[in-house]
Amino acid sequence: MTTRRTVLRTSLGLTAAALTGTGSARAAEAPIATTTSGKVRGMSADGVQVFKGIPYGASTAGANRFMPPRTPEPWAGVREATAYAGRSPQAPSGPQRPELARVWGPVDTLPVGEDCLTLHVWTPALDNARRPVMVWLHGGAFSYGSANSLRYDGTNLARKHDVVLVAVNHRLNVFGHLDLSAVGGDRFAQSGNVGALDLVAALEWVRDNAAQFGGDAGNVTIFGQSGGGGKVSALLGMPAAKGLFHKAIIESGSAVRFAEPERTTRLADAVLKHYELRPNDLDKLQAMPLAKLQEAIVPAQKMLPKPRHVLLDRYNFGPVVDGKVLPAHPYDPAATALSAAIPLLVGGTKDEFAIYLAPDDVVWNRAVTEDDLRKRVSAVAGDATDGLLAYYSRALPSASPSDRLIKAMTGSMFEVRSMMLGERKAAQAGAPLWMYRFDWESPAFGGRLKAPHSMEVPFVFDTLPVIGDAHQKPGGQALADRVSKTWATFARNGNPSNDSLPAWPAYTTDKRATMILDDECKVANDPDGEARQLWTKVATA
Repeated sequence: MTTRRTVLRTSLGLTAAALTGTGSARAAEAPIATTTSGKVRGMSADGVQVFKGIPYGASTAGANRFMPPRTPEPWAGVREATAYAGRSPQAPSGPQRPELARVWGPVDTLPVGEDCLTLHVWTPALDNARRPVMVWLHGGAFSYGSANSLRYDGTNLARKHDVVLVAVNHRLNVFGHLDLSAVGGDRFAQSGNVGALDLVAALEWVRDNAAQFGGDAGNVTIFGQSGGGGKVSALLGMPAAKGLFHKAIIESGSAVRFAEPERTTRLADAVLKHYELRPNDLDKLQAMPLAKLQEAIVPAQKMLPKPRHVLLDRYNFGPVVDGKVLPAHPYDPAATALSAAIPLLVGGTKDEFAIYLAPDDVVWNRAVTEDDLRKRVSAVAGDATDGLLAYYSRALPSASPSDRLIKAMTGSMFEVRSMMLGERKAAQAGAPLWMYRFDWESPAFGGRLKAPHSMEVPFVFDTLPVIGDAHQKPGGQALADRVSKTWATFARNGNPSNDSLPAWPAYTTDKRATMILDDECKVANDPDGEARQLWTKVATA
């Protein structure tokens, strides 16, 4: 009988050691690459060279906590790079249905720690081919997640599309974004943005080492999903990142705005209050055991008032608009000039919010009533409620109130930010923008998830078998072939158009051409345009 491990190994082109991150890499064919810190030994997996857990920064523990990243200490000899390493301390990810705990396949169970500035590399060869480099920034709302997921395995992207894939771990939540600048002075001036500065350090590593892995440091694409899309959005507005990447992809994570110092200072005050510490006790905060510092993540956020723009200001522990590291909001009130020359690919899934509403039994069982729908939408949309309900009734005439709720909340929490970012990027009239929407629906759980948040990720990486049989249906692999080719084509050329898709015009504010990715791919002009306008008014009120 074919085992589950064999199915995964065959589909992803992985050896058992590559699949699990374990096993010896001392075989004669094990590749060795030279980095700026020393030599690393990886492993070969069906024509792809894989290197895991390469440090791009020193440990962030102790006196380095809340400080900008430092380069790693050089090492002598050859360092093993055959197992995933580096997982930042995590924040709670919120409630979820037990049956969805492994909905996207195996989860990262590595111990967390502050020696987490690591990255993984997949490359077809250690040569001078100057391949496009794709740098993946994982999701998790700047608070949780890691690059160590099998969904993010770069084997198929590297082998099938001749690119170099780099996946990055970095500091998160209170460890990466606790803004102590108001109480800690110059020493802690960058503390609210050190997680974002980790990403800059990773991109500097790519600049300095890409050629050793067969990549082109002059053709780097950053891409990320959910919080990873937020990270891409932040880098687009950071002077320190300028010149380190040349194209960008934002999946389900467009960030128009980030937190301002007034709010982040209140959050830092709440953390200090939680531990009964004074401003001159910051050394104690740096020395605090990791697990104890994590305890403040949830209660400190509960002490904050609602943000000024509820639909746009999405992150508490996240980048800070401090005037220096992040001089201004990247796309508010207009697109930042820093990245005007960067081509963008932006989009999301059709039913993002289905997975967030899954813990709600009323929604899961499709028992939402019309009255309940109105109350829930009204709590977000206010005066725009009537117009939005009327639109979704016309647009989805056969949909249940539960499904219309999913679509409405997707519009409010995800689509509005993508549309606003896209509109402002297009209005800038600099580098082009392409917009997409991923409509392919999972058959899992009787179709309850529809096309949820994160659904496109295994299509991008061409790792569909990882997420399990429940998500499989005819046409899935064919779409994964098209989507992964499209992302790699964009990384190579700055234009996603390719022979597997219909003609795809760039996004403009008059046509708003959007590629619908599904079993049948097609271009639609301004899909859900009426809802877009209504939600934009709500978001900017």
